Amino acid sequence: METNKPPRPNNYLALAIISTILCCLIPGIVSIVYSTKVNTEYDNGNYEGAVTASKNAKTWGIVAIAAAALGWIIYVAIFGFAILGGLANS
Repeated sequence: METNKPPRPNNYLALAIISTILCCLIPGIVSIVYSTKVNTEYDNGNYEGAVTASKNAKTWGIVAIAAAALGWIIYVAIFGFAILGGLANS
């Protein structure tokens, strides 16, 4: 048993699942795939691969949330201004 193993990197699975369910499907799925690779790479002794997969999982989770936020901002801007414009003309 190795005693000098580096700590297991965070797999960001919760972020990946939440971003998939609540935000954007495709980047969220990519995040889930990378988050599941973290433990596999770590258990196989590929520590650099586990760190890379962890960073990619986090990045794609943030991309999913940012894309959803941008989508909501555009949605509110378009329909909010349309409703306000309709109220002003009545």
